[in-house]
Amino acid sequence: MECTKCKKSLPEGALFCPWCGVRQGPPVKSRTHRRGNGMGTAYKRGSTWQAAVVIGWKMVEGADGQRRATPVRRTRGGFKTKREALEYCVTLRENAQGGPRRAPQLQQYWETYENGRLEKLSTSKQVAYRGAWAKLSDLHWRQIDQIGVHDLQTVVARVAPSYYTARDCRTVLTRLFEMGAAEGWCSKDLPSFIELPTLVEKEREVFSDIEQSSLWKLYEAGDLRAAIPLLMIGTGMMPGEMQALRVEHIDLEARKITGVGMKTKVRKASPIYLPNDVVPIVEDLIAHAQPSGYIWPRNEDRWYADYYAALEAAGCRRLEPYCCRHTTATRLAISEGIAPQTVRRMMRWSTARMLDRYAHPDDADVLEAADSLQRIGGDDRICSQ
Repeated sequence: MECTKCKKSLPEGALFCPWCGVRQGPPVKSRTHRRGNGMGTAYKRGSTWQAAVVIGWKMVEGADGQRRATPVRRTRGGFKTKREALEYCVTLRENAQGGPRRAPQLQQYWETYENGRLEKLSTSKQVAYRGAWAKLSDLHWRQIDQIGVHDLQTVVARVAPSYYTARDCRTVLTRLFEMGAAEGWCSKDLPSFIELPTLVEKEREVFSDIEQSSLWKLYEAGDLRAAIPLLMIGTGMMPGEMQALRVEHIDLEARKITGVGMKTKVRKASPIYLPNDVVPIVEDLIAHAQPSGYIWPRNEDRWYADYYAALEAAGCRRLEPYCCRHTTATRLAISEGIAPQTVRRMMRWSTARMLDRYAHPDDADVLEAADSLQRIGGDDRICSQ
């Protein structure tokens, strides 16, 4: 008989090698008994035992900025023996969840949604839906089959008093209940009964012809800041798109800007068209571009300060940057009478119905349209009877 490690000769039946000390024969199997997932555990704390169960998981952002799944535990101490603590784990879980577990908690469906369909949405939608989910914390650890319409309406009405926030909350709940319904735990239609607050949306104003003319005069006098509102009015660009605009995005020969579209798939895929009158402004901006390639200093505070300074210098009202885009739509559809489908393409909308939101006719526009309905036949057709 020889040692399994050092190969030296050993007496017959030796359990250990006297030279290297290695145990001879097959390894001893561990007798450690492990409890199944969800059954809970017990540990010593001082002179007594503590019962602990995991009732769910939540995503927590660490110091390094990474989001990690962290267990949510319920504990109870004071047991004299380990057996008593382990036996109490069943009661501890039932008390924490309001009865025996029958269906997944809403948090579990959120984790599935967050790591799946949510990642395919735009960044702005992801931010909005994560914010909505954070507001719905009262529902996170509720079993989905124990949540009713009253629960949904009560929570949403309390945490989301404004229309758009409540709409985001309802959208998130709809996605989660769709998954729960697919597994047979609930009805997918429950979130549809959530009543949203009344939408109070102030109609955006547009730059008047006099204000636009004043901005052109300011630009022609050498104030490059006026290029900000003029470029957005001439192209329908969004503020964030202009802030991200670089020289490499501009094709002056084709009179197009590509690669800066934001928010929707249509805007990201569609080019921004440059009118002839705006081309000199773009050329001027390119000549004064930053070393990094951006046509304006890459600083959001600086950009807004220059925008409002241009309005003040031109004697314009203090209209928000987004009013430039509304001005574009109004000029195209009303002042110029461009066909809705062409306006849709210029504004990079998915449907021409967006005109109802972006075009702002005033009383003079409506009266002018009414005057176009001239009497058929003229005075010589008036009946004298």
